[in-house]
Amino acid sequence: MIAFVTILIILACVVLAFFVLVQNPKGGGLAGNFGSLGNQVMGVKQSTDVMEKGTWGSMAVIAALCLIAVTMYETPKEIKDAKKQGTSQKAPAQK
Repeated sequence: MIAFVTILIILACVVLAFFVLVQNPKGGGLAGNFGSLGNQVMGVKQSTDVMEKGTWGSMAVIAALCLIAVTMYETPKEIKDAKKQGTSQKAPAQK
């Protein structure tokens, strides 16, 4: 089950990267050199709201999936057995 949650986290990260890369930059940069030609040609006015909501939504999904993954994590059997026996798996002392 943890593998399924991990795959969902990776897919949500890809979606988040898409939303971040598609957004128009706020500053000048290369977009400032070309003016607002892209917005005039395509006529898109509300895409920034959709992109911002998608960015925040995918970030929330990633955070929730990470919390779910932490709650599903199980301690390896060797460590459980060592704790039951009272021994610990510490590194040997250096000389």
